[in-house]
Amino acid sequence: MRLQDVYMLNVKGLARGVFQRVTGSAVTDLYSPRRLFSLTGDDCFQVGKVAYDMGDYYHAIPWLEEAVSLFRGSYGEWKTEDEASLEDALDHLAFAYFQAGNVSCALSLSREFLLYSPDNKRMARNVLKYERLLAESPNQAVAEAVIQRPNVPHLQTRDTYEGLCQTLGSQPTHYQIPSLYCSYEANSSPFLLLQPIRKEIIHREPYVALYHDFVSDSEAQKLRELAEPWLQRSVVASGEKQLEVEYRISKSAWLKDTVDPMLVTLDHRIAALTGLDIHPPYAEYLQVVNYGIGGHYEPHFDHATSPSSPLYRMKSGNRVATFMIYLSSVEAGGATAFIYANFSVPVVKNAALFWWNLHRSGEGDGDTLHAGCPVLVGDKWVANKWIHEYGQEFRRPCSSSPED
Repeated sequence: MRLQDVYMLNVKGLARGVFQRVTGSAVTDLYSPRRLFSLTGDDCFQVGKVAYDMGDYYHAIPWLEEAVSLFRGSYGEWKTEDEASLEDALDHLAFAYFQAGNVSCALSLSREFLLYSPDNKRMARNVLKYERLLAESPNQAVAEAVIQRPNVPHLQTRDTYEGLCQTLGSQPTHYQIPSLYCSYEANSSPFLLLQPIRKEIIHREPYVALYHDFVSDSEAQKLRELAEPWLQRSVVASGEKQLEVEYRISKSAWLKDTVDPMLVTLDHRIAALTGLDIHPPYAEYLQVVNYGIGGHYEPHFDHATSPSSPLYRMKSGNRVATFMIYLSSVEAGGATAFIYANFSVPVVKNAALFWWNLHRSGEGDGDTLHAGCPVLVGDKWVANKWIHEYGQEFRRPCSSSPED
């Protein structure tokens, strides 16, 4: 349902194995798989039933409609793997329409059900009930109920977030902006002198840079292998607690630099590139995160926004910067969207994304509100290095301007 909503996917297309976004009469292909795998009527019924059981008729109805359509086309064919039937789909779809306020559709589907199962007394009673309701309120026969999408109260920026995710990280006009450029970065560090890193300025305010080929294929694979045995459901800070929440679906693991010498090498490379002190306690251990299909992290800040945040337990201040390394490619989806800054960055394997979370004054930068868009196809791995403000006093000093 999440993928369906965020990417505005067409249910009929999904049933055929095609990922298409439908806006009005326009149909856009988001992803074209090399092989098409179609869903059966039973598959569509099971998806619809999940939403139906939650009382989510907005999502249940299109899936159950597709199930009914497919079951009608194959009626009389017996498939051993099917758990449901045309009668099941009609039954659920009729009640879903009734709950959504469309009594006329509920009546029509219930009558069709009785053609296949005329002895069903419960459905016969439903038909009488729907006929009575329509007789009492004739306008319901022509008025089609508008089914509203379930609201997500905690996500006030949903439209912007989903719009950015739908671009899949594409930024077609960035090349026209003179202040956004590419260069080779050594940051005056002997460590990078013979092998500077390709830097791409993605955005100026907030400052966001992408460092291409920051790690090698073998290093990315090694990090995934080191983290895999320790992966657990990701949590978020809520007051002084750590909670599992639906707006962050992923698995993560923390890797100390004593786990493998490669982590020490990686720390040296991050320090050389950023010019920041990342020795404990001035930076957190490396966090490796895995997002499967549908995995996401809705809009959030990396820095603490509450004085009671667990981030302050390190006694090294707030998170001043984020250094996020993409450890895999993703076939579709998974972009990093900056909500208020209104841009998104696609997953670029082996590249690293860097941004400042705090202004030089120490105040949080509200424009760094960002999200990990749901993975549409593939498997997304990232590694996060969060750097804290203490220890950086002479590396990123305060400015004379309170606006910096």
